[in-house]
Amino acid sequence: MTSLHQGPEIRRAVIAGTGSYIPARRVTNAELEATVQTNDEWIVQRTGIRERRVAAADEASSDMGAAAARAALADAGIDASQVDLILVATCTPDMVFPNTASAIQQKIGATRAAACMDLNSACSGFVYALEVGSKFVASGSHQCVLVIGSEKMSCITDWQDRGTCILFGDGAGACVLRPGFGRVGVLDCLMESDGSLGNLLYVPAGGSRQPATPESVAARQHFIRMEGREVFKHAVTNMTRSVQQLLERNHLTSEDVNLVIPHQANERIVSAVRDKLGMPPKKVFMNLERYGNTSAASVGMAIDEAARTGLLRRGDVLVLVAFGSGFTWGATLIIWDKD
Repeated sequence: MTSLHQGPEIRRAVIAGTGSYIPARRVTNAELEATVQTNDEWIVQRTGIRERRVAAADEASSDMGAAAARAALADAGIDASQVDLILVATCTPDMVFPNTASAIQQKIGATRAAACMDLNSACSGFVYALEVGSKFVASGSHQCVLVIGSEKMSCITDWQDRGTCILFGDGAGACVLRPGFGRVGVLDCLMESDGSLGNLLYVPAGGSRQPATPESVAARQHFIRMEGREVFKHAVTNMTRSVQQLLERNHLTSEDVNLVIPHQANERIVSAVRDKLGMPPKKVFMNLERYGNTSAASVGMAIDEAARTGLLRRGDVLVLVAFGSGFTWGATLIIWDKD
């Protein structure tokens, strides 16, 4: 293994704290049986999901994101007034504008925040936002960046469509980025996309191309539409390839990796990627059984859980990988620098 603890004293972004927020309401597979033609065995066999969390009616993405941000700041021992940039990955913002990041700034009292912005790359959002935040820290322009993934997928889920309603859940995850030096923190990131495949996973109405009308609402066009088999194929191929390319260009192999945290899409996708990478189950994190697919929140929520449960230790080689609508995908290489 190439030594990852030596090298020039390059300024990089390190994850100084993590946090997450899980809504209180559990929706089990058994509950879905009462509304759509499905059953627990069918759902578990195809997705690995047994339950998902659904936010309260008065709970928006900014509320969940703010809770995750507070937890991450507390974990890092940093006051919100020290934050100078807030990035929020979400495809379910509170509203078209202002951005959700600004709402979170107000909720957590980040009075010094120089900039707030949302980033929409769907399920790849947290990986993309982490890379953007890392570049701000590495450049020296910012000293404390909050990266948040927060999604209320339940508000764009068609609860009459068994092909999609079994998959999605709500939640938020957050990381605090601070400067570090040497071969620690966020070392590298690969991001790619293919816009020609956008029609395989999308919400048809609600944007400028098809604004909301009584007809679009009646036709249920404000909910997720997905071609599941095609999404599966592209997700497995591109997630696998991005991890392989990332490791290769950093002179590493899968054996050098301590933990992979993939986007929690469904168990079949994660298992297929794991098998193609030749990695044992213990090295690939999964919590989708309890939370389902939380889109841009999933990777941040998983990082926090892995850190809190002792799966991540200082010096560990961590790989994040995600795939989302667009299509977008990406992978990040991190040397964990936190006890």
